[in-house]
Amino acid sequence: SPMADTDPRVLLLAAQVAESRDEDVPVLLLKLKEILNSASLGCKESKKIRQEIHYYDLTQYCMLVLRQDYSRLRGGWAMAAQLAEILSHCCVGLEVKEDPEEFHNKFLPSAIDSLLFLGRRLQARFIRAIKDEEKKNFLHCFHTVTDAICWLFGGHIQLTVCVLQNDHFLQLLITDDVETAMIIMSVLHNILKINSPALLCVDEKILHSILDELVYKLSSTTNPVIGNAATKLLLLLAKFSQQLVKLLTTRYKGLKLLLSKQWTGKGFDRDLSQLLDLLYLEQSNRKEEMQRQHQAACLIQATWKGFQMRKRLKKLPQAVTALQRSFRAKRKQELQHLKKQKEDEALKQEMQLQRQRAMRHFHERQLALLEIIHASQMDKHIQEMEEKSALAIQRFWRGYRARRYFHQQKQSLKEYKAAVTIQRAACKFIEKQRKKRALSPWKDTKGPTDEQRLALKQKVDDYIKLHPASQMSEEMSKELHVQAQEKLAQFLLRSSLDQRAAQRRETLLAEVNTDVELLMNAPGLAESTEKDLTIFMSRSVPVAVKAKQSHTTMLKYTHWPWWRKLGDEFVEGDVIPDEALTAELGTLFIGGRK
Repeated sequence: SPMADTDPRVLLLAAQVAESRDEDVPVLLLKLKEILNSASLGCKESKKIRQEIHYYDLTQYCMLVLRQDYSRLRGGWAMAAQLAEILSHCCVGLEVKEDPEEFHNKFLPSAIDSLLFLGRRLQARFIRAIKDEEKKNFLHCFHTVTDAICWLFGGHIQLTVCVLQNDHFLQLLITDDVETAMIIMSVLHNILKINSPALLCVDEKILHSILDELVYKLSSTTNPVIGNAATKLLLLLAKFSQQLVKLLTTRYKGLKLLLSKQWTGKGFDRDLSQLLDLLYLEQSNRKEEMQRQHQAACLIQATWKGFQMRKRLKKLPQAVTALQRSFRAKRKQELQHLKKQKEDEALKQEMQLQRQRAMRHFHERQLALLEIIHASQMDKHIQEMEEKSALAIQRFWRGYRARRYFHQQKQSLKEYKAAVTIQRAACKFIEKQRKKRALSPWKDTKGPTDEQRLALKQKVDDYIKLHPASQMSEEMSKELHVQAQEKLAQFLLRSSLDQRAAQRRETLLAEVNTDVELLMNAPGLAESTEKDLTIFMSRSVPVAVKAKQSHTTMLKYTHWPWWRKLGDEFVEGDVIPDEALTAELGTLFIGGRK
């Protein structure tokens, strides 16, 4: 064993703790107080006893039992407070030789967390207690636990940062109870006295939370005890760091007014006046700094504005010219808009007058017809007028639908023609690239060795032996040559014929594309002139005669009586049936048909 001369009391206690039930462990650990008190603090024997206690994990047991619930045991919370005191005394003055990093980085922060957790439980029960005796006992236990915490971080200064960063400590500080709040503020006061830089090592959010709680206590209570403690803490912070003074003046702008009005004459004017002097001094320094920055900003702005003004003055002629140009353009646009608006209004009025005249003329003609036509012929006349009106409506509707369909097809034809052009150009480019592409130069490789040549020669000889070549006579060779010549002549003849057919197809396609383009770009019937008609006239006499015959046929069809066209009333478009056109026109190309 590493501890050869271990104290028998520590050995006995370790054995009893290891063999006992969990609920009996806290009572057994109270014996550590007697063992610790048997040796004076600071001597070698005391250090040796603490090392033995830690070696046999008795301090670990003390830390773990602090998290148990002692509400069911009589005097259990007092026992927990005593165990907290024992734990702090065991850890202070302890020199761990085996794995000291784990002791300082894991065990001690865990011990602080357990003590603060126990303190929160005691604080909650003290606040809920009704009887004075119970409140007194809980307050005494809470005081014992906080003293143990102070004793522990007094022996290990690095634990002050752990205490400040612990969530339980902030929850203990955020309370409206006066007595427990005073105790926690005294703990904070001890932390700042022992290790003031610890407050700057914690997270900014935690620092702001602590300062917020101290300022809140000053603003929400009139108790001079709380006010005195909070003022002393703020004064200690202000004396320690100028950065904290700046934080107090910028984050809490009404703090000086609150301190001077609410807490003056409450018995701690000396500390209060010192805190106010520091705050006002920082404010005056900040005002001087702000004034200096303001003057520097004004100087920079004046220089920049002067530079901008000189730059604008240089560009003033160009700006005036641009402004005049834009003004004239805008005025011209407005005049054009007004002119167009007037023209639209005049056109609208003229169309309205034309409609009125047409309506008046129609009614006059109707009255004249009523006077002329006999009463017995009136129904027939009305029926004929209805048929003419229906035919006119159908004609206009079919014409509109045909024009709309033509415009849709016109766009698709343009797209198709563009796609064909792009494809043709791409094919030509690819063909040129193929013709230009030369064979890759032959690269001289390293020839085979003598052994490889012999092996290849042996393989060739073996193959010739296995596959002997057939002998061919001279007559067979001549006959084979004649057959090859005949097939070559046939191929050349066929290729020339295919070439001619391809040229003819390309010529026909060019003619078709030209006709389609002429039809697409042709003006309307209302806008066409004699010059436009010459474009569609053919120089071939048979074609012109055939076109004249087809035109005559279509005119005859349009002049048929109504009873011959009853079957075509609901035909799509006012066109001649395909059978009639085939019979009359044969294979002549008209409007995309043959």
